Amino acid sequence: MRATSPTRPTRMNPKIAVGVVFVASLFMTIMDGTIVNVALPSIGRDFGTDPAGVGVVNVGYLVSLAVFVPLSGWLGDRYGTRRVFLHALALFTAASMLCGTADSLTSLTLYRVLQGAAGGLLTPVGMTMLFHAFPQEERMRATRVLMLPTAVAPASGPVLGGWLVDSWSWHWVFIVNVPVGLAGLVFGLLFLPDYRAGRAGRFDVAGFLLAAVGFGGAMYALSEGASEGWGSARILGTALAGLLALVALVVVELRRPEPMLDLRLFRDRIFRTINLLSLFSGAAFLGMLYLFPLLMQDALGMDALHSGLMVFPEALGVMLASQVSARLYPRIGPRRMLAAGAAVVACCLALMATIGPESNLWAVRGLLFLTGFAMSHVFMPSQTAAFATVPAAATGAASTLYNAQRQLGSALGVAVLGTVLTAVGPLAADASGTPVANLTAYRAAFLTAAGLALLAAVIALRVRDSDAAVTMRPAPRTGAGGPDGGAAANPAERASEPAGKTAGKA
Repeated sequence: MRATSPTRPTRMNPKIAVGVVFVASLFMTIMDGTIVNVALPSIGRDFGTDPAGVGVVNVGYLVSLAVFVPLSGWLGDRYGTRRVFLHALALFTAASMLCGTADSLTSLTLYRVLQGAAGGLLTPVGMTMLFHAFPQEERMRATRVLMLPTAVAPASGPVLGGWLVDSWSWHWVFIVNVPVGLAGLVFGLLFLPDYRAGRAGRFDVAGFLLAAVGFGGAMYALSEGASEGWGSARILGTALAGLLALVALVVVELRRPEPMLDLRLFRDRIFRTINLLSLFSGAAFLGMLYLFPLLMQDALGMDALHSGLMVFPEALGVMLASQVSARLYPRIGPRRMLAAGAAVVACCLALMATIGPESNLWAVRGLLFLTGFAMSHVFMPSQTAAFATVPAAATGAASTLYNAQRQLGSALGVAVLGTVLTAVGPLAADASGTPVANLTAYRAAFLTAAGLALLAAVIALRVRDSDAAVTMRPAPRTGAGGPDGGAAANPAERASEPAGKTAGKA
């Protein structure tokens, strides 16, 4: 893949240009998954819809996101990452404004689908640009760029959403994206470089349709199964259709010379192992972010804003640890960092099962800080090492697979923990018969999350540091490596380019 500038944007170090625009857009898309949750009751009241019915606003977004992630790799190779990214950012910004002005639940759901389509393109295409701007030996620096949106956005969503809804109205949880999106568009038009594959290949219609049905069906079932009931006809039918489509997708894509989803990349040992590890660690972590505010509100009687503030120490832990893990990675490698980080996260989640009305809130905040600190030692090594042996030409296809796994991991965590919570029963009765929070259900859910994190720690032991050796080398002092500072100027990636042209097409 080569760096090109069809419109000759103003010269700027591509690492800075890509980092600024990608962080802003990633922050918006990640936060959008949590900020709207706080606004759902207010939206339901405005449109006269019960809490169960208004959930379609989130489901439409998540399903659309899952459908369009697989398309991102081919579009980026075909039209160039700069063009696809800026068009997706423009669509996300416009859809956010439309959501903020929606006058019915139907129109709001439609606009959220547009938001999801744009978000499904933004993250994988942006990650492709980031990993091409930073050569292999500087990938840890690139991963540090991702820590701000990855850590802060999920935790700040409920806080910002609660404040906006209480102080203004639910419309502002969407409108808040508009100035950020417009600033990102202007900056991107001026400075963003382009990375384009030599040849994108034919559009894989069968692969896209099967991926749309498979990922869309799986995301819908995972998102709604816990609340609607796994035995309902709609959930069972959607889950079965999604599963059959995913099985067919694997069969079809492995037979195509130019598939939309290059599943052959899973033959790469470290890429395959870290994707599996990230699936379970992400499910545990994001499932905790879903579960913890519910516990604070049900068991401790907090409002949405203060329960969101309780989660924020986790983000501080991730950001502080990113400075530590970046220095540790070249010295000890990803294997021990991943295993230790996931194991500590598992212990923290198990300790959260002891939280109750008598718990010291500062001790709880400290536990969340430690969870974030440990999780940073999973986030950074996994995102750095996963692409260590992926050829440069296959970066777009690998980014598509990695982000599809992340979306499924997030939905899996919420689905599994929500199912445990529902199965045990989130409510119990006190001596007088008054409904109270059933702490046993929350304990079971937190222990389940701990089990997912522990499974990730076990998988981490299969990671080989030798496979990630190229990412552990000290970065050259010149940094840029070429006139555009792109990954194509890196000797390690130049060496892998011929292999990628035959084995890594999107």
